[in-house]
Amino acid sequence: MSLLLAGDIGGTKTLLSLWRPGGVRPELVLEERFISADWPDLAPMVRHFLAAAGAVAGGVPAAACFAVAGPVEGGQARLTNLPWVLDSDGLALGCGLPLVELVNDFAVLIYGLPHLDADQTAPVREGQRDPQAPLLVLGAGTGLGVAMGLPTAGGLRAIPSEAAHGEFAPRSAAEWQLKQWLRADLALERVSIERVVSGTGLGHVARWLLDGRHPGGDHPLSGPARLWSEAGDGPDRSDLPAQVAMAAAAGDPLAAEALGLWLGAYGSVCGDLALACLSRGGLWLAGGTAAKLLASLRSQAFLGPFLNKGRLRSTLEPMPITAVVDPGVGTFSAACRARMLLG
Repeated sequence: MSLLLAGDIGGTKTLLSLWRPGGVRPELVLEERFISADWPDLAPMVRHFLAAAGAVAGGVPAAACFAVAGPVEGGQARLTNLPWVLDSDGLALGCGLPLVELVNDFAVLIYGLPHLDADQTAPVREGQRDPQAPLLVLGAGTGLGVAMGLPTAGGLRAIPSEAAHGEFAPRSAAEWQLKQWLRADLALERVSIERVVSGTGLGHVARWLLDGRHPGGDHPLSGPARLWSEAGDGPDRSDLPAQVAMAAAAGDPLAAEALGLWLGAYGSVCGDLALACLSRGGLWLAGGTAAKLLASLRSQAFLGPFLNKGRLRSTLEPMPITAVVDPGVGTFSAACRARMLLG
């Protein structure tokens, strides 16, 4: 039976896995995690993985799909946080693989969505899904991922997007003040959507409120916020957004206000983008916050702004929203795409 090779390539870690095509969905054979920086390139890592896996799995994979953290153009990708330049033809030749495709690590989720089990997803809002219409997947994690899926005769086609880098449009005086503070604090010429609508954005919202309400640093989140800000994007950065969410759940007023503002911005952006692509096939929420903040995403703090689109509210009302709660959905989706490559 054919084997599929799937990879989720990130600046910090890389997951490689072998799958069998299976029936309704691919079946995992084995998986291994690598520290990306320990390797000069992806090809030697893949060769090492396949050599070690040979005794267990047997055979050469018939197709491979690698999800990469960065844009893919013409079968080539330059990773954001690694000095790797990947080329699909070069990987096929260097690793002895007959078929190789590189896909953006968020766009690849489109290929997995039709095959997810019930335990990999959770409903956020019920609705009526049109299987012939486009669907949209958004994911608030470190940044904000956006991709669209178009139904075709051969299955869904993933359309990558950089919509997260559009301009953040404030809806209220508070959001306007937040935007001006972010521009000054981060020394930005402009404030993109993902500066607010992302897991990182929740941390920034909390920092803004702390700066205005507790300039002396006397709030329990003041110390973590300062350390988080000083760490920048380094590996020692603490998870301030998670601490804000936990403090909100415990009843802290400032944290609850930060979370509420963030949810409203997220819901509004989801509604805007759902209108932009008329995603009557459904809206899917992925990323690190989907499972952690599921109850909040089901609240009116998120759903109210999602629907609050004036005359176009009726367009969004039938649209279902589903959370993807499986942390391994990236490699699973890459395996689904590798199976599609077999035809």
